[in-house]
Amino acid sequence: MPGPSNTLLIEGSFEELADELSHYLDDVRKKDGDTNTAIQTEIAQLLEQNHKDEVLKKLVTGSTALNSAPEKEIIAAYNLLVHLVRQSPNPNIFLPKICHNLSQPITSSKANGPGLALSVLTTIFNILPQENDVRYHVFLAILRVVRSSNSFELLRSQLKSLDTWIAQWETDEEDQRKLYLSIADVADEAGEAEQSYLYLLRALRTIPTDETSSPDARTLSLRALKAALAHPTHFDFQDLTSLDSIQALRKTDPVFFELLEIFTAQTLDDYNDFKDEHGEDFITTTASLSDAQLTRKIRLLTLASLAASSSARSIPYAQIVHALQVPSEDVEIWVIDTIRAGLVEGKLSQLNQVFLVHRCSYRVFGEKQWVEVQGRLDTWRASLEGVLGVVRGERERMVREREREGREVEGKVNGFGGGGNTMGRGRREIDVGALVD
Repeated sequence: MPGPSNTLLIEGSFEELADELSHYLDDVRKKDGDTNTAIQTEIAQLLEQNHKDEVLKKLVTGSTALNSAPEKEIIAAYNLLVHLVRQSPNPNIFLPKICHNLSQPITSSKANGPGLALSVLTTIFNILPQENDVRYHVFLAILRVVRSSNSFELLRSQLKSLDTWIAQWETDEEDQRKLYLSIADVADEAGEAEQSYLYLLRALRTIPTDETSSPDARTLSLRALKAALAHPTHFDFQDLTSLDSIQALRKTDPVFFELLEIFTAQTLDDYNDFKDEHGEDFITTTASLSDAQLTRKIRLLTLASLAASSSARSIPYAQIVHALQVPSEDVEIWVIDTIRAGLVEGKLSQLNQVFLVHRCSYRVFGEKQWVEVQGRLDTWRASLEGVLGVVRGERERMVREREREGREVEGKVNGFGGGGNTMGRGRREIDVGALVD
């Protein structure tokens, strides 16, 4: 996979190496039953005339034969071709074709073919200057190979550098969208739903404002919407609703948008009403989603909303039974599942048959939520003012008590000190009299 830039060293002049590669390509083609004119013959005169680019066109066009070359020779042959291409004043016109060839199946080694292709593509990627936008096309070829071989793990660590590469290539929004969608496809086929959704969102954010209602934007928006609903651990849909292309679905696909709104801020009752109105077939057939999965998700979200709206911070089991439409014996299971989903934190009280809410996540945060926060802040302020009043009163009492104790001590000290002085004076008078004698 792409790493630090490196150098490809191959000895020999352009003419010698081109002749050697053309002879090798002819041998491979002959073994495959290709009886067309020999490449070596076609490039001989071109080499004499020093028409390097014309020679390279012949070699690159014939390089499709390398995919059927013996496994042990494929990397060396492709590296030789890349080395020759780099000696052209216009190497960028040849590299995309080589990348295309490498993204096709290597028929001589079905088991190790993807690894061989990735090795050569990585070499091409790394020998190109960082700012060379041909790297973009090389990376797309790498994605095609990774997708065909279902080897997303090889790609994961490299995605950390993607933003840096895009900045270096100065890629426009359309090409960025193509790249993000390719990554999303690779991740989706590898079962990486979270990564796939992440890059679908990034693709959506590249859509210009004046194209948010275009057919392509609609298709991509619906795909992202379905992915978010189907993802078992995705519960925050504001990342979608904040996008203009998603808001455009309000007009083009109002039923889909209604479904999204239910999972953004509404409850199980609303979801059931939606199915009554539009039919369960809309979920399972039109949207190609699982009603069982969506029902489970909306139950978890309903409990989260219930916890967020509970001013007493405790929810009776009976209220949960009613809201989630589940048997009473299943209440604790649903509460535990909601806690595991990270939507709430709290403690079950089996003795009192209540769920004590410690923390909960707001699904949306609008005017209603601000009013709730204001009410709770007012309650906390009143409680704190009461506590401060008690503390202030106790502190004043302690000050008065200390002052009283100080006065008592001072009084005792003053009374004791007066007697001592009198005795001292009497002793001095006697002593003086004795001296006179």
